[in-house]
Amino acid sequence: MKTLLLALLLALAPGAVLAQAAQDPTPLEFRDAAEEDRFRQLVVELRCVMCQNQSLADSNAQIAHDLRREVLSLMREDMSDDEVRNFLVARYGEFVLYRPRVSANTWLLWFGPGVLLLIGAVVVVRTVRKRSAAAGSEVPVDDGQEW
Repeated sequence: MKTLLLALLLALAPGAVLAQAAQDPTPLEFRDAAEEDRFRQLVVELRCVMCQNQSLADSNAQIAHDLRREVLSLMREDMSDDEVRNFLVARYGEFVLYRPRVSANTWLLWFGPGVLLLIGAVVVVRTVRKRSAAAGSEVPVDDGQEW
């Protein structure tokens, strides 16, 4: 009996480790449709800081719930969309934006793929030219045999 109880306790222990804090069950209430539309546009542009590729609108993580409430409270403090974004960037870094700003820190992110594509195109063109030049300089040998 004790072993069965101990086995049951050990089986349930990992679930307690993975448990999250209770979420605030009250849904967000908007003053009007314009506020709701503005909120929805903002949370789609912002990334959940815990999730890799989910917006605040899509994420179910506790921090996403908290950030959505914070975004709404910042909006109600008469902050513009840019001010809300700047506040979150100052707090969490550029990662929080789905479209990071073009700056010295993000040049590689914005222009790196284009540069790599350009370098790849140059390598392909040079390789094709070398091979065509090498193939054009070879004269086929006529050994006089008919097949």
